[in-house]
Amino acid sequence: MILGLDVGNSQIYGGVFDENQKIILQFRKNSRLSNSSDEFGLFLVQVLRENKIDPKNIQQIAVCSVVPDVVHSLKGACQKYFKMQPFLLQAGTKTGLKIKYRNPLEVGADRIANSIAGTHLFPGKNLIIVDFGTATTFDVVTSEKEYLGGMILPGLRLSMEALETKTARLPSVEILAPKELVGRSTVESIQSGLYFGNLAVLKELSREIKKKYFENKPTVVIGTGGFSRLFENEKVFDALIPELVLLGLHKALAMNVDKPSSPTTKRKKYETNTAQI
Repeated sequence: MILGLDVGNSQIYGGVFDENQKIILQFRKNSRLSNSSDEFGLFLVQVLRENKIDPKNIQQIAVCSVVPDVVHSLKGACQKYFKMQPFLLQAGTKTGLKIKYRNPLEVGADRIANSIAGTHLFPGKNLIIVDFGTATTFDVVTSEKEYLGGMILPGLRLSMEALETKTARLPSVEILAPKELVGRSTVESIQSGLYFGNLAVLKELSREIKKKYFENKPTVVIGTGGFSRLFENEKVFDALIPELVLLGLHKALAMNVDKPSSPTTKRKKYETNTAQI
């Protein structure tokens, strides 16, 4: 089994793949810089056991992170509680992509993982990948696997928290799809602004990307991330894949690290390949 961990600014999103490369477990945990390796390790062991998965059956661990300070603790947790070094998706690892960023080191590992998964799920297709997380990101990938770059906007929750903390009388609200465009209370107005404002941005930016970068040729728009399901009924996505980052991590691991041949040799073989990356 393979354990994948996506470390975001707000949460750690994890998943377990079985021997058939199927995700059999998904979980989330609030990410805090103060978490120690023991806290991470105990949490991972507990969540596996609570879901009837023996931690000893985890053969490989893959991590992508946009929070460098958390990586050290996670590495320590993997070493102590799983007796192995995790694979870290970072600069220098194989991705199968042609990164066109001016400085490839600046691209978030989660964005790369999403793009890897997108190119494997939709080979030979132009892609727009929209990830609704702490930040909302747009990633643009050509049919030739060229990662052109993208856009970064404040996420839905971040926008809501900014309204709450930076204004005198606006409250915190539940983020949901409102029934009407025009809100008839302060709460409804905030919910409408968050939802329909982001929907308008999603539609317009997708339209402009298709026009300016793909000459309006067929393009697959993929929605992913925690809030992607909020727009599920708006017909703005060609595919809605909330677990896209985990699928990309799984593919990246396969490209960079050999699959263990047996339980008795898995850790030694894994460490050898990690050293070669």
